[in-house]
Amino acid sequence: MSEIKKVNISKGLTLAEKIISQHTSHRVYAGEFAIVKVDLAIAQDGTAPLTIKNFEQIGFNKIMTKTIFYIDHAAPSPNKELSNDHNIIRSFVQNYNAIVSDVGEGVCHQVTIEKYLKPGDLLIGADSHSTTGGAMGAFTTGMGSTDVAVGIGLGKTWLRVPDTILVNFKGNLPNGVYSKDMILYLIGMIGADGANYKALEFSGETIKKLSQEERFVLSNMAVEAGAKAGLIASDNETKKYLKLMGREEDFREVIPDEDAIYEKTIDIDVSSLKPIVALPHSVDNIKFVDELLEIKLNQVFIGTCTNGRISDLRIAAKVLKGKSIADGVRLIVCPASKKVFLDAIKEGLIDIFLDAGGIIMPPGCAACVGVHGGVLGDGEICLSTQNRNFLGRMGNPKGFIYLSNPEIAAKSAIAGYITK
Repeated sequence: MSEIKKVNISKGLTLAEKIISQHTSHRVYAGEFAIVKVDLAIAQDGTAPLTIKNFEQIGFNKIMTKTIFYIDHAAPSPNKELSNDHNIIRSFVQNYNAIVSDVGEGVCHQVTIEKYLKPGDLLIGADSHSTTGGAMGAFTTGMGSTDVAVGIGLGKTWLRVPDTILVNFKGNLPNGVYSKDMILYLIGMIGADGANYKALEFSGETIKKLSQEERFVLSNMAVEAGAKAGLIASDNETKKYLKLMGREEDFREVIPDEDAIYEKTIDIDVSSLKPIVALPHSVDNIKFVDELLEIKLNQVFIGTCTNGRISDLRIAAKVLKGKSIADGVRLIVCPASKKVFLDAIKEGLIDIFLDAGGIIMPPGCAACVGVHGGVLGDGEICLSTQNRNFLGRMGNPKGFIYLSNPEIAAKSAIAGYITK
């Protein structure tokens, strides 16, 4: 067991320490254990059935925190077994006054930030990419289904307060370089286990210039370095995003203290950064695109909770407008939520994708998790805007997944191979 750190009570708080402290009865610091109030609990159709089973086996008879179950990973259902899982979720929601986000509403992480999450909230999710909401100045983290079941039944959970690594980005992003490249570069630098059970706190002049949607990419992929959370202070960009979602009144400023103490600080100058691709079968296996030879593609996937937002679709559509995808390449586009889908229709982006030869999937996870919507054949290669390229991730351990930003994905779909 880790030794609890003795600290000076006058010490300032990191974002993780501050938010966790606000959910317990006293100030807590890295290394301490705390029982904290839970504001939101979420689970998706791959994890919710087990969460429900454990909730009922433990003997809980009511939910004690706002609970949202999402049907997104296999939506619409590709087989009867998953259809039955979906019905377990719908039945529980009716019996316990929880919320269901059903088929077509979108990916759990995207819908949560659009509709429910507020700066300063503490969220637990039965999905590793629950870290996404950290970009809104909230402590959002993934847990196992049993832990989430207990959190739902008690309205609280326990945490070891994580040490925080401060990642300070400076400089202006070059044209064609995005937050996806920033986080891939960081993961390549520190490794897939470089932030195990740490909080990554993203800061610096570059962060301040990023849109809220680009910030979500950083927090979403913080877990790919093992992080417990990926946090960004809430500011005017956060307020603008909430206003766009019709929730401006949910904004509050959440910032770290000036005298907060971090485990370490990583400084990254992005001014010379170039587009990056993560190669199979690990997210930290990165190369700059211009270092790669022509890697021929069978499939390009643009979407997911990482890069399926409206700004991502705009980037891809700008590249694809008036063009056609290469022979032998399947282009699959999946908006991250119904709102994103409707906005893309209104802006004419869907027409552009279809005219280019693309296929549009209903809002959800689609090909990312390998259940349906684009499972790879043996030896096939996919370039995807998702967050994970583990062996077998897209449904076939004999497939190969490369990761990139949406612009590289769109350009590569036209070329037929990975290119900038």
